[in-house]
Amino acid sequence: MSMMNESYHTIVIGGGQAGLAAGYFLAQRGERFVILDASRQTGDSWRSRWDSLYLFTPSQFDGLPGMRFPKPNNTFPSKDEVAEYLQDYAEKFQLPIRHGVTVEALTRAEGGYRAAVGDGAFFAGNVIITTGAFHQPYTPSFASELGTDILQVHSSAYRNPGQIPVQNVLVVGAGNSGVEIALELSRTGKKVWLAGRDVGSIPADTLGKPFGGRPYWWFISRVLSLDTPLGRKVASLPNHGDPLIHNRRQEVIQAGIECTPRISGIRSGKPQAEDGKTLPVEGVIWATGFRPDYHWIDLLVFDEHGYPRHKRGVVPEAPGLYFVGLKFQSALNSPLLGGVGTDARYIVDQIARSVPEMAPMAAELRG
Repeated sequence: MSMMNESYHTIVIGGGQAGLAAGYFLAQRGERFVILDASRQTGDSWRSRWDSLYLFTPSQFDGLPGMRFPKPNNTFPSKDEVAEYLQDYAEKFQLPIRHGVTVEALTRAEGGYRAAVGDGAFFAGNVIITTGAFHQPYTPSFASELGTDILQVHSSAYRNPGQIPVQNVLVVGAGNSGVEIALELSRTGKKVWLAGRDVGSIPADTLGKPFGGRPYWWFISRVLSLDTPLGRKVASLPNHGDPLIHNRRQEVIQAGIECTPRISGIRSGKPQAEDGKTLPVEGVIWATGFRPDYHWIDLLVFDEHGYPRHKRGVVPEAPGLYFVGLKFQSALNSPLLGGVGTDARYIVDQIARSVPEMAPMAAELRG
């Protein structure tokens, strides 16, 4: 059965936290919109992450607009609690989500945009992309040179230590995910190396508890923002890991984890650090992040690294095209549960300002 073409004022592509926040503000304004989400149900992207994952931010800063996170202050929600919260949020505000709908191509159409899905399409004058910029697991090109006897797992596929049957393990990438995984493996008695630069730390539990978490949140939302020289400097660093929140480098050392410089290549099938030392490991976990994959967006709005060219989520080269949930969209906390609301409100305000010229859109497309 073929799908009818449908027209809206705004289409939101992606039903994660950024999409839900955008939907909340669109609903508040009475906009005619739809949220297209490829997953089977709200929160699935969180359900598929590693078993022991907890948010790196305390619960009082994990709420989306209009609904606080239902856990006591200064506790850290689990991945499954986040998934349940997102599902409850979508139901509470009766957001119009279409699950199991994958946008295969986004192209320009007369007066707006066409989102192709299967044998149908959605049309709108405005499109908000809320799929984030963390799509394709990234591993360095030299990973293929590792010996075939060495187990390799990207952090996106890591679930628990039982998945890693070997004893000597290298975790590459010393950001929040890498440190959490390294500590978890170390607690099971494995010998663990952690490779990567020290990204610094903003310990939420230490800074946060005496003042209800306010100094920590102020730092990542106001100090590390595009409005400050320090924030702009941090944002400009290529693939710089976010500062540690749950843990400090000292805790890694105290756990007996051996910290090494970045991995620069492979020698005799083994990983080699920048200091020339070859590591005698049997397994490698690549906590090396992700790269964007917007191949389905057929618009010339991306830079040489595949990131959208935008100003706080607004794409000057494509009127009516917006992003929410990008890393450092306006501050370090932009992609976080408690941070996406600020950018979502800003983008919906921009759309509201364009209503007079965009209002005829749906009628034109139907005609």
